[in-house]
Amino acid sequence: LAVNAAKDSSELVAKLRAAHAKSQKDGSDDASLKYTGLDLINGEIRNNLAAGVVEPAISKIKSLRFATEAAITILRIDDRITLNPAPQQ
Repeated sequence: LAVNAAKDSSELVAKLRAAHAKSQKDGSDDASLKYTGLDLINGEIRNNLAAGVVEPAISKIKSLRFATEAAITILRIDDRITLNPAPQQ
């Protein structure tokens, strides 16, 4: 995303990864770091939750349901395919 926005992607991604790593350490004093994301208009990292950018859980749940249904369908088709035994000579 940062490359497509004509920003310095290596610097932005490094800052983002550092913020996420810092938020995952035990005893982290700043709990808002786990909501850190990219602001590609200004070319900086920001708190996405405070900016109103959230990931919709509904779309993730639907994706998981569709993937599960596809896997079940494939398994059902696989169960129905049978091989004819080779004729004995």
